[in-house]
Amino acid sequence: MQSIDESDTGGERLATLEWGDPENPRIVLIHGFTQSAQSWSRIAPGIARNYSVVAVDLPGHGRSADLVPADLTETARLVGEVGGRAVYIGYSLGGRVALTLALDQPELVDALVLVSASPGIVDGAERVARRESDRALAERLDPSDGSEPGLSIEEFLDIWLAQPLFRDLDEGAKDRASRLQNSPRALAQSLRVAGAGEMGPLHHRLREIKAPVLCLAGERDPSYAARARMMATEIGENARAVVLDDVGHALCFERPAEFLRVVEDFLEEPKS
Repeated sequence: MQSIDESDTGGERLATLEWGDPENPRIVLIHGFTQSAQSWSRIAPGIARNYSVVAVDLPGHGRSADLVPADLTETARLVGEVGGRAVYIGYSLGGRVALTLALDQPELVDALVLVSASPGIVDGAERVARRESDRALAERLDPSDGSEPGLSIEEFLDIWLAQPLFRDLDEGAKDRASRLQNSPRALAQSLRVAGAGEMGPLHHRLREIKAPVLCLAGERDPSYAARARMMATEIGENARAVVLDDVGHALCFERPAEFLRVVEDFLEEPKS
């Protein structure tokens, strides 16, 4: 495994971790909110048997925390800058980034795996409510008026990981040690500019994607399972949805071996 520190590029590019032979076909891994490139360390070595693997630290996370806050469009550009032409696998927030990249720079995306991902919130009132919820959470992390200290990263993770999406995960799958390396202020910035409520819906553009697409979700995460099926239908014949039995939102970390098997089967399928 090779680590590329953001200081190597003057802090202007996303920091990455790399596994495998760089001569092999390339896969880029994009983590979820509160995670980092290190979060893929239980999964990446398995992928790296046959691929060159690059995991990124998104803006506001890991060693990219000090980058200027970036919305989804800019985040996707930054990911494409360090990822280059590759298969892109994005989980949750990372799935929204990967989807944005596939639409904005399709020449970089050989195939796309969207894990527990959303193409945005169509209903305007629901989107506004989510934006307000994200901003309220950001205020708890980093009060904008500076009148009192925000939550510590430990306090915030207690709240975040207690959500129904994550509360059934074991300690390894929760990846708490990696998440603890994040900064409350940087996470708050990420919520304010790249939260789900800030994302314009992309449903009307899904047909533009011509690369092969796998939409993955867990049976115990019914709203995202429905989104996976919807996205695969809207994208068309080059896409398919797989819903794994008896697993939730963080399926790639909860059942990494099954996740790897499904992804490898997808990548080995003949592509037209």
